[in-house]
Amino acid sequence: MTSVIKKEFASYALQVHRSHIHGWGVYASKPIPPGRKVIEYTGERVGLRQAVVRSRKIWRNPRAGLITLFRLNRRSWIDGALGGSGAEYINHCCDPNLSVRRMKGHILLYSRRRIRSREELTLDYCLHLKKLRIPCRCGSADCRGTINLKS
Repeated sequence: MTSVIKKEFASYALQVHRSHIHGWGVYASKPIPPGRKVIEYTGERVGLRQAVVRSRKIWRNPRAGLITLFRLNRRSWIDGALGGSGAEYINHCCDPNLSVRRMKGHILLYSRRRIRSREELTLDYCLHLKKLRIPCRCGSADCRGTINLKS
């Protein structure tokens, strides 16, 4: 499944493999220094209404699939399921090694610290859903037990 990562959007060699966190995950092929752009989150740009329609499948059954919608701004979301760079396979972690920067209509993922070779890339999803709590399986010492933000 290595070919899932689109090289034109990744600044480092990345691979997709099975993950102990959830399903598939993205892994660094070589060490990545801190503060570097790692990959752009790409996909089809959709409005809020379409994002809600597409996410209902996940809201009804969180185990049914990937969460591939990423908020760009108040009006736009990026659906990585359609035209994604491979970043849609990055799993949630309460103590992530990536951070998000939104710049000029793009979602860029940067390394927060040095990432070791063969380490899984992770991101804090910061879900704001209030009605649906999705359990977290990241295993970090700082795990909050859910991929949702604590209220």
